Amino acid sequence: MEKLFDLNEFDSYKEDNRREVKSAKNGLPNSIWETYSAFSNGYGGVIILGVIENKDGTWFTSGLDADSCQKLIKQFWNDINNRQKVSINLLRDDDVEVYKKEDDQIIVIHVPMARREEKPVYINNNLFHGTYRRNHDGDYHCTRLQVKTMLRDQAEKTMDMEVLDDVPLEDLNYETIQGYRNRHQVLNAGHPFERLNNDEYLRSIGAAAISKEDHQLHPTAAGMLMFGNEYNIVRHFPDYFLDYREVLDPSIRWTDRLQSSSGEWSGNICDFYFRVYNKIIKDVKVPFSMKGGDRIDDTPVHKALREALANCLINADYYGTRGVVIKKDQNQIVFENPGYIRTGKEQMRKGGESDPRNKTLMKMFNLVNIGERSGSGVPNIFNTWEDQGWKEPVIEEIFDPDRTILTLEFVDKTNKEKTAKKTSEENKRRKQAKKTSEGSTIRNKTIENMVKIENYLKENGESKTNDIAEYLNLSSARTRKILSEMKTIEAIGTNTNRKYRLKDNQK
Repeated sequence: MEKLFDLNEFDSYKEDNRREVKSAKNGLPNSIWETYSAFSNGYGGVIILGVIENKDGTWFTSGLDADSCQKLIKQFWNDINNRQKVSINLLRDDDVEVYKKEDDQIIVIHVPMARREEKPVYINNNLFHGTYRRNHDGDYHCTRLQVKTMLRDQAEKTMDMEVLDDVPLEDLNYETIQGYRNRHQVLNAGHPFERLNNDEYLRSIGAAAISKEDHQLHPTAAGMLMFGNEYNIVRHFPDYFLDYREVLDPSIRWTDRLQSSSGEWSGNICDFYFRVYNKIIKDVKVPFSMKGGDRIDDTPVHKALREALANCLINADYYGTRGVVIKKDQNQIVFENPGYIRTGKEQMRKGGESDPRNKTLMKMFNLVNIGERSGSGVPNIFNTWEDQGWKEPVIEEIFDPDRTILTLEFVDKTNKEKTAKKTSEENKRRKQAKKTSEGSTIRNKTIENMVKIENYLKENGESKTNDIAEYLNLSSARTRKILSEMKTIEAIGTNTNRKYRLKDNQK
């Protein structure tokens, strides 16, 4: 697990999409619950109480003492277990830690990423107005569409299993079904489904089911998406849209384009997959290889591209906006689908956990030997790109609207790495030169402040940190740091009543 807070790294931290600081000097801030909701509905994070952010993004402690710290922790646990305040408590006792930085207390609250069935995590007993997500270093309200998506994703039965009670089987595209059946038969000769008639075949693969309304066979949502005609599909999924864009000549807007709404073909997922797959593999080089006297035209790159395309279609949220978009140019292919990653980006990259948004669509692709059920598909794509010496694939996840983007570049990573290394070294030299210059300036300023402190103590005698800080126009934390470096003064008293004075030989 990534370590999000280390006291030794305190001075290097800034707020981001995984870290949030709050002063808490005047009690537990109400905004803590917005951040709790946002981290829970995202990738988790840490809420740090007792810390203030400077204008330049750096942090300093707000001066929490031990008594205040314990009161805040008690109130936090009371509130997080109050269902009128928070929909669910995801924390264990050891998720709340207390640190001491110089004289001040810091409370660090580790908020985990909620499981799919626990989302949305919301506050103030208000589902649609109390659900938040994290965006860069701020919390934002989720839209109704985002909340509804999280609610749909709670269920073990995925949305593509829904039976479309008012749709006859005749609304499905017979030619697409026959093309799919032919592929299934060629790839899996002797399969038990071969002997079934069309209706029973569709029921067996999950494309049709018996309705509880009239006890007749009707298409499922998966059956409509896979085998329907676009004009029927959009009746059930109004934002359904499939788009392939190819730009191999920069002087031409589209070298090739395929859209589900064109009316020139069925517009369903099955036909889109095979049409697009044949387009994206056109430029894949096939080394000469034989097996059993036959030439092998299938390579790991072909398999990786099949996985990427199927993964994009299987995990799309077809109630989401902007549709599925596949973009190909001379050096890369980009796969975009509506919907956030249900397992999280890190788990998707790691593999081993399969949680498709459309389980029935996955089953239908698997029956024709497309896609991995074990969650190993995406890691295999990364492994293939590494074996080819190409730049590592990039997974992006954006919100509002939710969208997942996989970019595969056909670019030699060696040249990229050399360029990146050269740039990194140049940047490092510049930073070092700047740091040396700034360090000299900072040190001179510190010496100047030390002289001011000595003069102040000569005139005022024993003084508290806050008084000295006010005189210098610095924060208490920065003033304490300077005081700790001065050999000419000494501290007297306990933490809460500590004062500073000049040593006898300096008076």
